[in-house]
Amino acid sequence: MSKIIAISNQKGGVGKTATAINLSAALASLKRRVLLIDMDVQGNSSRGFGIDITLVNNSIFDVLIGKININKSIKKTMVKDLDIIPSKPIITSLESYINKNEQNSYLIFKKCLGDLESEYDYIIVDCPPSLGFLTLNVLVAANTVLIPVQCEYFATEAITQILSSVSRIQSQYNPELGIEGFLLTMYDSKSSFADEICNQVRGLFKENTFLTRIPRNVSIPESNAKGLPVTLFRPTSSGALAYISLAKEVIDHEER
Repeated sequence: MSKIIAISNQKGGVGKTATAINLSAALASLKRRVLLIDMDVQGNSSRGFGIDITLVNNSIFDVLIGKININKSIKKTMVKDLDIIPSKPIITSLESYINKNEQNSYLIFKKCLGDLESEYDYIIVDCPPSLGFLTLNVLVAANTVLIPVQCEYFATEAITQILSSVSRIQSQYNPELGIEGFLLTMYDSKSSFADEICNQVRGLFKENTFLTRIPRNVSIPESNAKGLPVTLFRPTSSGALAYISLAKEVIDHEER
């Protein structure tokens, strides 16, 4: 049975999409079968694998409106054991295609996942940077949520807001939704302030904070521009090694 992990944060610019791309690739490199689903309106997870979203015909949007079966939207990537369902800009208008009087409109994504024919160890979903209709659909279907948190001054405030949102989802729609972990991103090892923020977050949320920290590393944005995960673009870079370490932690969670 697949484990569904939502990558979500209401705040943009925290490394959410980079984490979706590179965690998926790292898990696949560790012999796990992975499906990455791009639910972000910008489609950057799709672009991160060299997909031109303006030319996509069968996207997650087409699946959600019932135009095609989810299995027809799956595309292979250059990474062995990693498939992707791309997004396209029109997904931002999904709500206008859905019957707003339909009581279970927040279950659409979950129902679509139930039609998957291929078996995956992990389904990773890149959510939009908001708690709107799209993210709600993902969190209702997910087993856990992985929350990237930038090493910045307002990190703990952002975490408090996210936990409040997750709590609402748990109480109203998905009581089984768990926290996969808080992931500290854009970490600068030369900054004592970054260490201070890391220690603060770990002190408050120790059990839910990954040991792995994702560094500020030029290889990560460069790999995005090349349409490759950093684990393929520069496999020995600090960014690639960090995502491999994160993938191992995620796998370790299954063995507890």
